[in-house]
Amino acid sequence: MTDSPVIEIRNLHKAYGSLEVLKGVDITARKGDVVSLIGSSGSGKSTLLRCCNLLEDSQQGDILFKGEPVLWHGSGHGRRPADPKQVLRIRTNLSMVFQQFNLWAHMTILQNVMEAPVTVLGRDRAEVEAAARKYLDKVGIGDKCDNYPAQLSGGQQQRAAIARGLCMEPEALLFDEPTSALDPELEQEVIRVIQSLAEEGRTMLIVTHDMKMAADVSDHVVFLHQGLIEEEGPPDRLFGNPQSERLKGFLSATSHI
Repeated sequence: MTDSPVIEIRNLHKAYGSLEVLKGVDITARKGDVVSLIGSSGSGKSTLLRCCNLLEDSQQGDILFKGEPVLWHGSGHGRRPADPKQVLRIRTNLSMVFQQFNLWAHMTILQNVMEAPVTVLGRDRAEVEAAARKYLDKVGIGDKCDNYPAQLSGGQQQRAAIARGLCMEPEALLFDEPTSALDPELEQEVIRVIQSLAEEGRTMLIVTHDMKMAADVSDHVVFLHQGLIEEEGPPDRLFGNPQSERLKGFLSATSHI
């Protein structure tokens, strides 16, 4: 099992009523892989990430975490995860960083980062506090421990959200458009943190509109179009020599790398 991919998605289908969002997608991320998902709005990128973390129920296909398949009961629109304990275990090992930070407004930054490891994982509070301070230092806001989210810039709040994800000691990090709510200068703060995590060999799935970040941090880039993988491969080939007309059109319409 040690050589199993951290995340493996096979033939995943997801629909909202009659609207098919994912039409049979395969994604693999091995330990240390950084996989970026690109594509126009509505192509299914964020839905794929949410299905991976079991925040959304998919109707068909397999999701495996370190070789362990998610157990389901029911089928089609009635399909649901069968084992709540398995769902919790997988979710706590796949920390998700959202576009809108999702920090608790009434808690300090340190309390935000500590909350889940203490309440969900039942870890020792003193150990978690030490880890939380370490991760806040790591993302460059160790001096903001006692501040509240409203007292931080958007870039600082997103870095706090990344520290919160890291404090769960996850097997992989899932980023859903981590920079799209930020001004360009604040965006760079967050990209630097993600770049440093990539250099450390952390496993990451990143949904992004930022082609430069995808080119700089990824080992593998997946271009989704209307719920299917149109093209995928290493970033230098995908961005430097795209094969499909749809990808060429998408790249020419987005910011240049």
